[in-house]
Amino acid sequence: MTTTPAPVVPTEGWHVLHLFYRIEHGQWALLSAEEQREAKTNLTEVVQEVSATPETQLLVFSMVSPKADLGFMLLTPDLHTANALEKKLSISLGPDILVPVYSYISMTEESEYITSDAEYAGQLQREKGLSPGAPEFEKAMTEFSARMTKYRKDKLYPVLPVWEVFCFYPMSKRRAPGQNWYGLPFEERKRLMAGHGRVGRKYAGRILQLITGSAGLDDAEWGVTLFAQDTFQIKSIVYQMRFDEVSAVYGEFGEFYIGLQLPLDELFRRLQL
Repeated sequence: MTTTPAPVVPTEGWHVLHLFYRIEHGQWALLSAEEQREAKTNLTEVVQEVSATPETQLLVFSMVSPKADLGFMLLTPDLHTANALEKKLSISLGPDILVPVYSYISMTEESEYITSDAEYAGQLQREKGLSPGAPEFEKAMTEFSARMTKYRKDKLYPVLPVWEVFCFYPMSKRRAPGQNWYGLPFEERKRLMAGHGRVGRKYAGRILQLITGSAGLDDAEWGVTLFAQDTFQIKSIVYQMRFDEVSAVYGEFGEFYIGLQLPLDELFRRLQL
């Protein structure tokens, strides 16, 4: 079976770093009260510096469960900037206080399975009987173009929400005999992904989902970041998605990390610093 080449994915987008640390409380306890205050002040200043960097966003999390204590999600256009800011964050509380337990690098991207202008024009002709040049056709195409422009901007240059619950996990597609995603024709992959997307859209307003690409950058092929107001919504969307054919037959998932966005003063109290 031949496979139709997929469209070229644009090279635009931001670098995304997920960074998770354990706090070495034994080392922290060796610091004097003054040194501890200075360390917390330094972390606060580093967070402010990173957040003030042009076209850069930083989210800070108190991580749930002993997998990690402190988490960061950093988005920025330039890899040199991402690298420099990551180094500052890792030593922001002083030497040997933050111990890395997991990290993931990816890039924002738009889906390769989106509907093209030509495909949408064909749908208007087949399904609604509209002809090119007709006012209704041109109006529909203009509205479609505006929606797709917003879609691409939201995917490539997202504005992350200040929602309380955060979830991250890596994901890949299987290549096993009989379950080789990349052995499927492109049109079949596109059909399956359309159904997958319909499940996700049911959670509009309750879940903000960011899929970032990591082929050639990290161990999996994508990073999945979910934001919600409560953990039930996270559990619900992942539960439903796993029954969708894309996940049930072709999905491979890594470890899940759950965190809470908190103001820094509350974060310090939560982390017992």
